[in-house]
Amino acid sequence: MLQRLNDEIKQAMRDKAKLRLQTLRSIMNDFKNSGIEKKGAKGLTDDFASPAEFLDESEMVKIIQGAAKRRREAAEQFVAGDRPELAAKEEEELAILEEFLPEAMDEDELKGLVTDAIAEVGASSMADMGKVMKIVQDKVDGRAEGGVISKIVRGMLG
Repeated sequence: MLQRLNDEIKQAMRDKAKLRLQTLRSIMNDFKNSGIEKKGAKGLTDDFASPAEFLDESEMVKIIQGAAKRRREAAEQFVAGDRPELAAKEEEELAILEEFLPEAMDEDELKGLVTDAIAEVGASSMADMGKVMKIVQDKVDGRAEGGVISKIVRGMLG
């Protein structure tokens, strides 16, 4: 993913695509910051070379998902605040970020995973929601948002 992101940054520079370049660089910066945090948590003191040293593919996907969620929420706030031009910019950035995310699971597939997780844990009430959520999130591997999973789990347990 890191190589693809670097290639896309170079292409955006060649194309003089300012918004795309800015969005891709912000993701690269998020990767770098997360890599630095992870490096610090390990107590390493040597120079930081690349996010790839400390982040695996799934961690990079989670970082992009977080950035996409922030853009989505910002767009909603701008729409609510009657600022459609700013909402449109956030939605354009969101579209760029979604190019780097795995294809989302459909609701039926997600419900099947939740059903399996409920059976695996033996969940019978909302008290078991955390256990079910953990199992499902491990299985979806970034292909569904936590809020969507939570809604389905609540519907099945509640």
